[in-house]
Amino acid sequence: MARTIQTAVVGATGYAGFELARLLARHPRLAPPMLLGREDAGAAPADLAEAYPHVAGNGQLPIAPFDWKKVEAAEVVFLATPHELSRELVPQLIARGLKVVDLSGAWRLQDDAHRAVYGFHENGTAAANATLQKQAVYGLPELHAKKIAGAKLVANPGCYATSIILALAPLVKARLLDREHGIVCDAKSGVSGAGKAPTHKTHFVEVADNLSAYSVFGHRHTGEILEQLALDGGQVTFTPHLLPIPRGILSTVYVKLAKRASEEQVEACFRAFYARSPWVRVFGTKLPQIQYSLRTNFCDLGFALGPDGKRLVVVSCLDNLMKGAAGQAVQNLNVMYGWDEKEGLD
Repeated sequence: MARTIQTAVVGATGYAGFELARLLARHPRLAPPMLLGREDAGAAPADLAEAYPHVAGNGQLPIAPFDWKKVEAAEVVFLATPHELSRELVPQLIARGLKVVDLSGAWRLQDDAHRAVYGFHENGTAAANATLQKQAVYGLPELHAKKIAGAKLVANPGCYATSIILALAPLVKARLLDREHGIVCDAKSGVSGAGKAPTHKTHFVEVADNLSAYSVFGHRHTGEILEQLALDGGQVTFTPHLLPIPRGILSTVYVKLAKRASEEQVEACFRAFYARSPWVRVFGTKLPQIQYSLRTNFCDLGFALGPDGKRLVVVSCLDNLMKGAAGQAVQNLNVMYGWDEKEGLD
């Protein structure tokens, strides 16, 4: 086995941070991760098991207050922190020679207009951050493995964006889409996608026995979809919904093909594109369900083709805390070090 890598997780008590700490702790090539509280938060529990008792008995995973000396003992730092805090921490981490995998949206977007949705205030740091932004690699291994392998800063994709980009990327590359007809992305996520901090919209009474749309024409992940697929904002309609379940995403993507195709041709397009992608399962005309990919790092893809051979519906399912967050972060780590993408995730 190759040398042991020391990792650190900042923000391990959130839902994605916990999943990440759990995965890193069992990764065969890594030392036990250092878990650090957030600079902007109050006192963290002394051990991860205090926040998540279901990991009790699996060895100690202590959580220490954020400290730069501790951080510098790591080689790779994972940030499971709010976007604003990640935007502040990453330049300092990179300046100290550390590699960073950031689970927030702070560094995902190259276009200023798309990034404006986060409302970052960068007085005095705008020029330096713009330079660093250009170095950030969008951490979707199925599209950018070569760039991730040499990256110092990997911006982990959003969960909705991952499900939709993976559903559309093969069709975009094969130039099968009638872009001007428009693309409709109807996506539904479990409540954990909203984060651990409770709000009036994620309260049990509001979520249970309910289904609601939100952030219509204004969701933060829209810019990722447009940038990664080189689409125009007028060509995509993305509407997210909140499902009354803890975790999981199902995205139904409606497109029209530029020319008539058969089911065999569509399936061949997907299978060829993902032939070397161990964490994408192509179901063909069998439509995936959330339960199939739950608590795994898989993104499952299936489709239905209309009788006219042009109307196509692609269904994409993944676990928003795994392939949509922590699992993908570990997959990116594996790519960064040239390891098997499935290492520590099976």
